[in-house]
Amino acid sequence: MLDSATNELIARALAEDVGPGDLTTEAVVEPGLRARARITQKAPGVVFGLDVAEAVFRRLDPSVRVARRRAEGEWLDTPPATVLELEGDARALLTGERTALNFLAHLSGVATATATAVRALRGTEVKVLDTRKTTPGLRALEKRAVAAGGGHNHRMGLHDAILVKDNHIALAGGVAEATRRALAHQPPGVAVEVECASLADVAEALAAGAERLLLDNMTPPQMQEAAELVAGRAQLEASGGITAQRLQDLAGTGVQWVSLGSLTHSAPALDLSMTFDPSEQDR
Repeated sequence: MLDSATNELIARALAEDVGPGDLTTEAVVEPGLRARARITQKAPGVVFGLDVAEAVFRRLDPSVRVARRRAEGEWLDTPPATVLELEGDARALLTGERTALNFLAHLSGVATATATAVRALRGTEVKVLDTRKTTPGLRALEKRAVAAGGGHNHRMGLHDAILVKDNHIALAGGVAEATRRALAHQPPGVAVEVECASLADVAEALAAGAERLLLDNMTPPQMQEAAELVAGRAQLEASGGITAQRLQDLAGTGVQWVSLGSLTHSAPALDLSMTFDPSEQDR
């Protein structure tokens, strides 16, 4: 069951694409025609967003029949494979095709990018985190896609965690003062994390009582030094410029987390397509 915000998002996406009407479909496809179609995954990866895709079609044809042929969160190695089978009003299926595929391809791309990162860290104790570098309006869905790919969600927004970053530090007058202020205003149950660009920052934040440190743009040897300095007194998150190729370098550094903005801001769309069965049509 989708929440009201997601349903509103789907309505806006359809309004953007369809406007006052689908001119091509209305010109070419007879009214009342029913048809069968399938959505196929054409590249290796993880599918996510089936609820959203189904909701697109149901908004246009409440009587559409949908059968899922793949479970969300499972990696497919050998495409092609049918993901969804649809039976309903032919005009509705055609009109909803692009909007449904846009949601499904993007969210599946996020899940696939996450699953790829998780696989690269298999055998280590480092866990994958997302960030707030999300598509405006799609954050909740993108974070659900990260979770489907085996990753973990960082804060949802500015309201559910304290993350003291470089600009906060500059305006507060330094790492120690920014950390003290953050801890003084820490709501119950809310974590305080402090960004550190150097070992000196790590020492300052730790002395001020920080519970979690974000190691920004540090090399693996620097991360290891930071872990030795912290000695288990705070959790460590690696961030900044970390590519898929660099993930294995984090093993053994002592960090518990790695955050990757690329999971959401640069994930390639997963290749999916929708085709109709011309032999399965009736009025």
